[in-house]
Amino acid sequence: MRLRSSDRNAGVILHPTSLPGPYGIGDLGQAAHAWVDLLANSSTGLWQVLPLGPTGYADSPYQCFSSFAGNTNLISPEGLVDDELVDESDLVGEQWPPHTVAYGRLIPWKRKLLEVAFERQRAGGGGPNLAADLEAFRRAQAWWLDEFALFMALKERHGGGPWIDWPRELRVREPAALSAARGAERDTIERHVFSQFLFFRQWTTLKQHAASRNVRLIGDIPMFVAADSADVWSRLDLFRLDEEGRPTVVAGVPPDYFSPTGQLWGNPLYDWDRHAAEDYDWWARRLGATLDLVDIVRIDHFRAFADYWEIPADAETAITGRWVDGPGMAFFEALNRRLGDVPVIAEDLGDLSPAVPALLEDVGYPGMRILQFAFDSDESNEFLPDHYPVRCVAYTGTHDNDTTLGWWNNAPRAEAAFAKRYLGLDGTDPVEAFLETLWASKAMFALAPLQDLLRLDSTARMNVPGTTDGNWKWRASADGLSEALAEQLRDLNRRHHRLAPAR
Repeated sequence: MRLRSSDRNAGVILHPTSLPGPYGIGDLGQAAHAWVDLLANSSTGLWQVLPLGPTGYADSPYQCFSSFAGNTNLISPEGLVDDELVDESDLVGEQWPPHTVAYGRLIPWKRKLLEVAFERQRAGGGGPNLAADLEAFRRAQAWWLDEFALFMALKERHGGGPWIDWPRELRVREPAALSAARGAERDTIERHVFSQFLFFRQWTTLKQHAASRNVRLIGDIPMFVAADSADVWSRLDLFRLDEEGRPTVVAGVPPDYFSPTGQLWGNPLYDWDRHAAEDYDWWARRLGATLDLVDIVRIDHFRAFADYWEIPADAETAITGRWVDGPGMAFFEALNRRLGDVPVIAEDLGDLSPAVPALLEDVGYPGMRILQFAFDSDESNEFLPDHYPVRCVAYTGTHDNDTTLGWWNNAPRAEAAFAKRYLGLDGTDPVEAFLETLWASKAMFALAPLQDLLRLDSTARMNVPGTTDGNWKWRASADGLSEALAEQLRDLNRRHHRLAPAR
């Protein structure tokens, strides 16, 4: 059901990787369930996560190996013990940093643990219903799972290298080569299928718990998919590629708030004519699959449905791109025929052409407002809460922004002075002023990253756009997820009439 402007609520941005826990990365186990309980006990009705797919380049959830698969690094080791797929002794032997994800060590450790679980399952472990549940999952998800599992098995065979560097017969998907690979890699394929089964089972349990506590999950769909993904490799015809499978043009944005040379993302661009010829079936499946996992979807870089920045594949920066029309309203009409009125939040940030707000008005989705962006001009700035429409989702900042305390500590003098006047800051707690002002606004939803609620500085920033080092690693401490935090949220929600109904 489409989001209603009368639905006044509040929430927190926290990716599961950032949850506390003893095994190197936040996961879908006890800490995730406790986090849902904290939100529910504070009458906070929304939990927003980043994309949940298996991460590739630079560990970014916006560069995944699949739009449909889950990130198996999020599988709870304690849940595997409960399912009798691993022993507690399998979980010891590693010392993990408490407040950051050490991906270089974490990924091979978690892979080894899942290999143990896979072998235990093959030997009959995991209880009497596991095999039947696994087979039901495989049948239901075969339309994407078979290609993904083969893709991941071939990546392993080729040392993790991108598919564009595989032998040509595999790159261009010669049927005989694919058939031979399915036979040769049968065990590895089955392991990847089983790992996906474990992710989806644990996520479904978490989602059911959230629903029982009246906490809605907000998911995230990146507009573009990673070049090195099962999405591209399994459907070469849906992307603008040359005969060898290499992109001819790629995605990005021109110079903007984050970068004077723009952002060269490198994702292949869609062949929208081909998608239209199939009535946008792949996209309908993608959005539908995400809505099976969450209650609301944020579409990142929504503007590309109106127009997008097309960059030659050999360009060194994003400066040399050009604007090209997107699929427009025809895309959303096709989605509505397949899925009905879906609950979508549109990320409509940046220097927009008139076509973007016009499309957003036509589809009826709420856009976004970022309070940190409000102070770089004057009282006409659209990011000032005075100008918020009711139908919008307002944030102190997102995963791409500095924390609010970090912003305050580093803001240009003129911006800080404007913020101080507008927010009525007395200098003691600038973050509190941001939160109070945002929660008091007309916006239907008000959200903040957990880092802001904890008053953390730039050292807790999740991502710096245009960079590839040091991102996506931050983790909360268990002490921070306390009753004091719940009380802070509860009071904030109560004062500004954003209490989620109890269940």
